[in-house]
Amino acid sequence: MNHAHYITRRRFHELARHYDRHAVIAAEVARRLIERLDGLRFQPATILDLGCGTGTSARTLAGRFPAAHITAVDAAHGMLMQARRQRGRWRRRFELLAADAESLPIASASVDLVFSSLMLEWCQDAGKVLHELRRIMRPGGLLLLATIGPDTHRELHGLLGEMPDALTGGKVIHAMRLGDLLMRTGFREPVIDSDWLTSTHPGPESLLEDLRHTGAKLHPELDPGRLARTLDASGSEGDSCSLTWEIVYASAWAPEEGQPLRTDHGEIASISAANIPVRRR
Repeated sequence: MNHAHYITRRRFHELARHYDRHAVIAAEVARRLIERLDGLRFQPATILDLGCGTGTSARTLAGRFPAAHITAVDAAHGMLMQARRQRGRWRRRFELLAADAESLPIASASVDLVFSSLMLEWCQDAGKVLHELRRIMRPGGLLLLATIGPDTHRELHGLLGEMPDALTGGKVIHAMRLGDLLMRTGFREPVIDSDWLTSTHPGPESLLEDLRHTGAKLHPELDPGRLARTLDASGSEGDSCSLTWEIVYASAWAPEEGQPLRTDHGEIASISAANIPVRRR
Protein backbone atom coordinates (compact mmCIF):
# COMPACT_ATOMS: atom_id res chain seq x y z
CA MET A 1 0.00 0.00 0.00
CA ASN A 2 1.46 3.38 -0.96
CA HIS A 3 1.60 6.30 1.46
CA ALA A 4 -1.10 8.38 -0.26
CA HIS A 5 -3.57 5.51 -0.11
CA TYR A 6 -2.80 4.93 3.56
CA ILE A 7 -3.40 8.62 4.37
CA THR A 8 -6.74 8.61 2.52
CA ARG A 9 -7.89 5.42 4.24
CA ARG A 10 -6.89 6.79 7.63
CA ARG A 11 -8.66 10.10 7.01
CA PHE A 12 -11.97 8.44 6.15
CA HIS A 13 -11.61 6.08 9.10
CA GLU A 14 -11.43 9.10 11.40
CA LEU A 15 -14.29 10.97 9.67
CA ALA A 16 -16.75 8.08 9.58
CA ARG A 17 -18.71 8.84 12.75
CA HIS A 18 -19.84 12.30 11.58
CA TYR A 19 -19.60 11.80 7.82
CA ASP A 20 -23.32 11.57 7.01
CA ARG A 21 -24.05 14.86 8.79
CA HIS A 22 -21.83 16.73 6.33
CA ALA A 23 -22.11 14.62 3.16
CA VAL A 24 -25.32 16.05 1.68
CA ILE A 25 -23.92 16.09 -1.85
CA ALA A 26 -22.68 12.49 -1.55
CA ALA A 27 -26.13 11.35 -0.44
CA GLU A 28 -27.82 13.13 -3.36
CA VAL A 29 -25.36 11.74 -5.90
CA ALA A 30 -25.88 8.19 -4.62
CA ARG A 31 -29.66 8.63 -4.81
CA ARG A 32 -29.43 9.82 -8.41
CA LEU A 33 -27.10 6.98 -9.33
CA ILE A 34 -29.52 4.39 -7.95
CA GLU A 35 -32.32 6.02 -9.96
CA ARG A 36 -30.46 4.96 -13.10
CA LEU A 37 -31.70 1.45 -12.43
CA ASP A 38 -35.29 2.62 -12.98
CA GLY A 39 -36.78 1.11 -16.09
CA LEU A 40 -34.06 -1.51 -16.53
CA ARG A 41 -35.21 -5.11 -16.70
CA PHE A 42 -32.23 -6.15 -14.67
CA GLN A 43 -32.31 -8.39 -11.62
CA PRO A 44 -28.76 -8.88 -10.30
CA ALA A 45 -28.07 -11.91 -8.16
CA THR A 46 -24.82 -10.46 -6.76
CA ILE A 47 -24.12 -6.79 -6.07
CA LEU A 48 -20.96 -4.98 -5.01
CA ASP A 49 -21.20 -1.54 -3.40
CA LEU A 50 -17.63 -0.33 -3.86
CA GLY A 51 -16.64 2.49 -1.53
CA CYS A 52 -19.78 1.89 0.51
CA GLY A 53 -19.04 4.51 3.17
CA THR A 54 -21.56 4.30 5.98
CA GLY A 55 -23.70 1.73 4.13
CA THR A 56 -26.69 3.87 3.19
CA SER A 57 -26.64 2.88 -0.50
CA ALA A 58 -26.08 -0.79 0.31
CA ARG A 59 -29.19 -0.69 2.47
CA THR A 60 -31.18 0.97 -0.35
CA LEU A 61 -29.97 -1.60 -2.86
CA ALA A 62 -30.95 -4.39 -0.46
CA GLY A 63 -34.46 -2.98 -0.33
CA ARG A 64 -34.61 -2.79 -4.09
CA PHE A 65 -33.17 -6.28 -4.71
CA PRO A 66 -34.11 -8.33 -1.63
CA ALA A 67 -33.04 -11.63 -3.19
CA ALA A 68 -29.57 -10.42 -4.17
CA HIS A 69 -26.37 -11.16 -2.30
CA ILE A 70 -24.84 -7.76 -1.57
CA THR A 71 -21.30 -7.03 -0.45
CA ALA A 72 -20.41 -3.56 0.82
CA VAL A 73 -16.71 -2.78 0.38
CA ASP A 74 -14.63 0.02 1.85
CA ALA A 75 -10.97 0.49 2.66
CA ALA A 76 -11.70 2.53 5.81
CA HIS A 77 -12.46 0.44 8.88
CA GLY A 78 -14.38 3.29 10.51
CA MET A 79 -16.79 3.44 7.57
CA LEU A 80 -17.43 -0.29 7.80
CA MET A 81 -18.14 0.09 11.52
CA GLN A 82 -20.85 2.63 10.67
CA ALA A 83 -22.16 0.45 7.83
CA ARG A 84 -22.57 -2.44 10.26
CA ARG A 85 -25.39 -0.50 11.90
CA GLN A 86 -27.20 -0.21 8.55
CA ARG A 87 -27.18 -3.89 7.67
CA GLY A 88 -29.29 -5.19 10.55
CA ARG A 89 -28.36 -7.45 13.41
CA TRP A 90 -30.48 -10.56 12.91
CA ARG A 91 -31.36 -10.52 9.21
CA ARG A 92 -28.31 -9.01 7.59
CA ARG A 93 -29.11 -6.99 4.49
CA PHE A 94 -25.55 -7.15 3.16
CA GLU A 95 -22.08 -8.39 3.96
CA LEU A 96 -19.08 -6.19 4.79
CA LEU A 97 -15.61 -6.42 3.29
CA ALA A 98 -12.49 -4.35 3.97
CA ALA A 99 -10.56 -4.15 0.71
CA ASP A 100 -8.66 -1.94 -1.71
CA ALA A 101 -10.51 -1.16 -4.96
CA GLU A 102 -7.39 -1.84 -7.01
CA SER A 103 -7.03 -5.39 -5.64
CA LEU A 104 -10.32 -6.98 -4.64
CA PRO A 105 -10.41 -10.40 -2.93
CA ILE A 106 -13.38 -11.39 -5.06
CA ALA A 107 -13.63 -14.22 -7.57
CA SER A 108 -13.45 -13.42 -11.27
CA ALA A 109 -16.75 -13.21 -13.17
CA SER A 110 -18.83 -13.34 -10.00
CA VAL A 111 -20.62 -9.96 -9.75
CA ASP A 112 -23.71 -8.83 -11.69
CA LEU A 113 -23.88 -5.19 -10.55
CA VAL A 114 -21.09 -2.92 -9.38
CA PHE A 115 -22.32 0.29 -7.77
CA SER A 116 -19.72 2.91 -6.88
CA SER A 117 -20.58 6.47 -5.91
CA LEU A 118 -17.89 9.13 -5.33
CA MET A 119 -15.13 6.60 -4.72
CA LEU A 120 -13.09 6.56 -7.92
CA GLU A 121 -11.65 10.03 -7.34
CA TRP A 122 -9.93 8.80 -4.16
CA CYS A 123 -8.05 6.03 -5.99
CA GLN A 124 -4.49 6.42 -7.20
CA ASP A 125 -5.10 4.70 -10.55
CA ALA A 126 -8.62 4.85 -11.99
CA GLY A 127 -7.65 2.65 -14.93
CA LYS A 128 -6.39 -0.08 -12.62
CA VAL A 129 -9.66 0.02 -10.67
CA LEU A 130 -11.70 -0.38 -13.87
CA HIS A 131 -9.55 -3.32 -14.96
CA GLU A 132 -10.20 -4.95 -11.59
CA LEU A 133 -13.94 -4.33 -11.90
CA ARG A 134 -14.03 -5.91 -15.32
CA ARG A 135 -12.23 -8.95 -13.89
CA ILE A 136 -14.81 -9.56 -11.16
CA MET A 137 -17.91 -8.83 -13.28
CA ARG A 138 -19.93 -11.48 -15.04
CA PRO A 139 -20.49 -11.08 -18.80
CA GLY A 140 -23.51 -8.83 -19.21
CA GLY A 141 -23.07 -7.32 -15.75
CA LEU A 142 -23.76 -3.63 -15.16
CA LEU A 143 -21.36 -1.01 -13.84
CA LEU A 144 -22.79 2.18 -12.33
CA LEU A 145 -20.41 4.80 -11.02
CA ALA A 146 -20.21 8.49 -10.22
CA THR A 147 -17.16 10.66 -9.67
CA ILE A 148 -16.26 14.37 -9.65
CA GLY A 149 -15.45 16.37 -12.77
CA PRO A 150 -13.12 19.34 -13.36
CA ASP A 151 -15.77 22.01 -12.75
CA THR A 152 -16.06 20.92 -9.10
CA HIS A 153 -15.41 23.81 -6.67
CA ARG A 154 -14.97 26.25 -9.55
CA GLU A 155 -15.51 29.11 -7.09
CA LEU A 156 -12.17 28.17 -5.51
CA HIS A 157 -10.13 27.79 -8.70
CA GLY A 158 -8.68 31.29 -8.32
CA LEU A 159 -7.56 30.55 -4.77
CA LEU A 160 -6.04 27.24 -5.81
CA GLY A 161 -4.11 29.03 -8.54
CA GLU A 162 -2.45 31.18 -5.88
CA MET A 163 -2.23 28.47 -3.22
CA PRO A 164 -2.35 24.99 -4.85
CA ASP A 165 -2.36 23.09 -1.55
CA ALA A 166 -5.12 25.20 0.04
CA LEU A 167 -7.53 22.34 -0.47
CA THR A 168 -6.59 18.84 -1.61
CA GLY A 169 -8.96 15.97 -2.09
CA GLY A 170 -10.13 13.57 -4.76
CA LYS A 171 -8.77 13.61 -8.31
CA VAL A 172 -11.15 15.04 -10.88
CA ILE A 173 -11.84 12.97 -14.00
CA HIS A 174 -13.07 14.56 -17.22
CA ALA A 175 -16.13 12.85 -18.72
CA MET A 176 -14.27 12.13 -21.97
CA ARG A 177 -11.36 10.64 -20.05
CA LEU A 178 -13.67 8.34 -18.10
CA GLY A 179 -15.35 7.20 -21.30
CA ASP A 180 -11.96 6.46 -22.84
CA LEU A 181 -10.90 4.44 -19.80
CA LEU A 182 -14.08 2.36 -19.97
CA MET A 183 -13.56 1.68 -23.67
CA ARG A 184 -9.90 0.78 -23.17
CA THR A 185 -10.86 -1.58 -20.37
CA GLY A 186 -13.30 -3.32 -22.70
CA PHE A 187 -16.67 -2.33 -21.22
CA ARG A 188 -19.57 -2.21 -23.67
CA GLU A 189 -21.96 0.64 -24.46
CA PRO A 190 -20.58 3.18 -21.97
CA VAL A 191 -22.89 6.11 -21.34
CA ILE A 192 -21.31 9.19 -19.75
CA ASP A 193 -23.04 12.37 -18.68
CA SER A 194 -22.44 15.21 -16.24
CA ASP A 195 -24.65 17.01 -13.77
CA TRP A 196 -23.97 20.17 -11.79
CA LEU A 197 -25.07 20.37 -8.17
CA THR A 198 -24.75 23.26 -5.72
CA SER A 199 -24.13 22.93 -2.01
CA THR A 200 -25.18 25.88 0.14
CA HIS A 201 -23.64 26.59 3.55
CA PRO A 202 -24.63 29.16 6.21
CA GLY A 203 -21.15 30.71 6.13
CA PRO A 204 -17.47 30.05 5.37
CA GLU A 205 -16.92 28.27 8.70
CA SER A 206 -19.69 25.81 7.88
CA LEU A 207 -18.37 25.30 4.36
CA LEU A 208 -14.88 24.49 5.63
CA GLU A 209 -16.29 22.07 8.19
CA ASP A 210 -18.30 20.25 5.54
CA LEU A 211 -15.28 19.97 3.26
CA ARG A 212 -13.06 18.77 6.09
CA HIS A 213 -15.55 16.15 7.24
CA THR A 214 -16.07 14.71 3.75
CA GLY A 215 -12.40 14.01 3.05
CA ALA A 216 -10.76 17.24 1.89
CA LYS A 217 -7.46 18.23 3.44
CA LEU A 218 -7.31 21.96 4.20
CA HIS A 219 -4.17 24.04 4.51
CA PRO A 220 -3.81 25.65 7.98
CA GLU A 221 -3.73 29.11 6.36
CA LEU A 222 -7.11 28.57 4.69
CA ASP A 223 -9.25 30.31 7.29
CA PRO A 224 -12.89 31.47 7.02
CA GLY A 225 -11.81 35.05 6.25
CA ARG A 226 -9.67 34.08 3.29
CA LEU A 227 -12.36 31.73 2.00
CA ALA A 228 -15.02 34.48 2.31
CA ARG A 229 -12.86 36.89 0.28
CA THR A 230 -12.36 34.25 -2.40
CA LEU A 231 -16.08 33.56 -2.64
CA ASP A 232 -16.89 37.27 -2.78
CA ALA A 233 -14.47 37.65 -5.66
CA SER A 234 -16.15 34.75 -7.49
CA GLY A 235 -19.53 36.50 -7.34
CA SER A 236 -21.13 35.01 -4.21
CA GLU A 237 -23.62 37.28 -2.52
CA GLY A 238 -25.06 37.44 0.99
CA ASP A 239 -23.89 35.62 4.11
CA SER A 240 -24.36 32.10 2.78
CA CYS A 241 -21.70 30.31 0.73
CA SER A 242 -22.22 28.07 -2.27
CA LEU A 243 -20.00 25.57 -4.04
CA THR A 244 -20.47 23.92 -7.43
CA TRP A 245 -19.97 20.19 -7.88
CA GLU A 246 -19.65 18.66 -11.33
CA ILE A 247 -20.72 15.03 -11.07
CA VAL A 248 -19.75 12.64 -13.85
CA TYR A 249 -22.01 9.59 -14.11
CA ALA A 250 -21.15 6.46 -16.06
CA SER A 251 -22.92 3.23 -16.88
CA ALA A 252 -21.45 0.38 -18.90
CA TRP A 253 -21.91 -3.33 -19.44
CA ALA A 254 -19.35 -6.05 -18.90
CA PRO A 255 -18.46 -7.69 -22.24
CA GLU A 256 -18.89 -11.28 -23.23
CA GLU A 257 -16.06 -13.59 -22.35
CA GLY A 258 -13.01 -13.39 -24.59
CA GLN A 259 -13.37 -9.71 -25.49
CA PRO A 260 -9.93 -8.08 -25.31
CA LEU A 261 -8.59 -5.46 -22.95
CA ARG A 262 -6.53 -2.72 -24.54
CA THR A 263 -3.19 -2.12 -22.86
CA ASP A 264 -0.04 -0.21 -23.72
CA HIS A 265 1.36 -3.52 -24.94
CA GLY A 266 -1.54 -4.43 -27.22
CA GLU A 267 -4.79 -6.33 -26.62
CA ILE A 268 -5.21 -9.16 -24.13
CA ALA A 269 -8.17 -11.53 -24.15
CA SER A 270 -9.31 -13.49 -21.11
CA ILE A 271 -11.11 -16.81 -21.40
CA SER A 272 -12.24 -19.02 -18.55
CA ALA A 273 -10.34 -22.27 -18.28
CA ALA A 274 -13.68 -24.09 -18.17
CA ASN A 275 -14.39 -22.89 -21.72
CA ILE A 276 -11.07 -24.02 -23.20
CA PRO A 277 -11.54 -27.36 -24.94
CA VAL A 278 -9.25 -30.16 -23.84
CA ARG A 279 -7.83 -32.29 -26.62
CA ARG A 280 -7.49 -35.93 -25.61
CA ARG A 281 -5.29 -38.40 -27.39
